[in-house]
Amino acid sequence: QVQLVESGGGLVQAGGSLRLSCAASGSTFRNYQMGWFRQAPDKEREFVAAIIWGGSGTVYADSVKGRFTISRDNAKNTMYLQMNSLKPEDTAVYYCAARLGGQYDYWGQGTQVTVSS
Repeated sequence: QVQLVESGGGLVQAGGSLRLSCAASGSTFRNYQMGWFRQAPDKEREFVAAIIWGGSGTVYADSVKGRFTISRDNAKNTMYLQMNSLKPEDTAVYYCAARLGGQYDYWGQGTQVTVSS
């Protein structure tokens, strides 16, 4: 089992940048595939990005491709989401998640990102 804690959210103007962190504890971090999701008010939670355990494989939602970068540091048990060129529509609660099998079983508590226009 793994515990996840996000940090780094905040308020930023459109065009600005933020870096989210997800600190993991309780299990062997490098074994897990990790992902970022987000949920805006009155919307379903949506996939943002994912990274395999070695860090060489990544996938992004079309809406963030070219602006967001997911990375991980297995030595620090931490995953990151660098968000550049932020838009008001990126406003949401961002969650990190971990999985060993076919679905994400472990979730953080979320961190709020607000982008003002």
